[in-house]
Amino acid sequence: MMVFAAVGAAPAQANPYLSKPGEPPAAVRAATCALSGGFIHLYTALDNGLFEKYGVKVEFVSIRGSVVSLAALASDEIQFLYCAADATIPGVAAGSDAKLIGAPLVGLPWVLLTRKDIKQPQDLRGKSIAVTRAGDLVYRLARALIKKFNFTEDEVRIRPVGGTGQVEPLNAVFAGLAEACLVTPPLDVRGTRNGLNLVYRLNDLGVPAIYSSLHTNTKLLKDRPGLAQKWVAALAESIYFVEKNPDKSKAAVAKALKLNDQEALQSGYEAYAKLLVNRRMIVPENTVAGVIEVAREQGTAVRKKAAEIIDNTFAENLDKSGFLREIWGSELPR
Repeated sequence: MMVFAAVGAAPAQANPYLSKPGEPPAAVRAATCALSGGFIHLYTALDNGLFEKYGVKVEFVSIRGSVVSLAALASDEIQFLYCAADATIPGVAAGSDAKLIGAPLVGLPWVLLTRKDIKQPQDLRGKSIAVTRAGDLVYRLARALIKKFNFTEDEVRIRPVGGTGQVEPLNAVFAGLAEACLVTPPLDVRGTRNGLNLVYRLNDLGVPAIYSSLHTNTKLLKDRPGLAQKWVAALAESIYFVEKNPDKSKAAVAKALKLNDQEALQSGYEAYAKLLVNRRMIVPENTVAGVIEVAREQGTAVRKKAAEIIDNTFAENLDKSGFLREIWGSELPR
């Protein structure tokens, strides 16, 4: 077996997706739908030249919000979208032109932060949870949390405070406009450092959830399926790279988030490089179906089934080619 390079690259003989000598790079535009520590695998791949290895030249942009991001993907303004699938699945199931082709993270990284007088979720009665806007992912998660603990939405209010990310709801709690909010690592560290309690991890809700995922459109799948394969392979290698190179990976997140807080970066790393990681990249169809059903219950006009919005061909090819086994060896789960 060929010895790995220092950066943890996959050896060429088990990797048919690498750029070939003299092959011109394929140009592509890609976007994220937010700024998030949960995009650690994409940030790391971009910063450490993994896409270039696969003959892909990436023009990277950031678009705030899943709705706008899906519209850009459908119009082919971007060819790849990296976003929390929980945020995009309702829109895709309702008819947006997008398919999920890889899921590096499966599960919910969100946590419930509360003011000091709230020690457990049961103490939320008569209180409010700050979210950005009605109908978005955090709003839907807040409703699921309320339902889990048998409250009505009159007993625990959901208070939209505006904004485009998690900072605005967190600041609303600091300002006394709400008693609780939902955030993801590394923002949990800022909250607890400033006196808030972390009282619940939403991964314990038991609701179907998929986090950071790779999306593309039907045009690319029809015209350039080989490019989709290269992207999935690069991200799969990035999962390995992130696990074996924590300092370089945290540096990529620090650069993207303009964050120089080692405790916060470590919190994000623990969640996204370890807790929720999905090494095989397979998008779990049953989980997607569950997310669609939750969206239907909350009023989404569903037009597509789970099988119609995912394509696991490229992730499955990684296993068939021997690529994953060569990278992970005995560490690759069955």
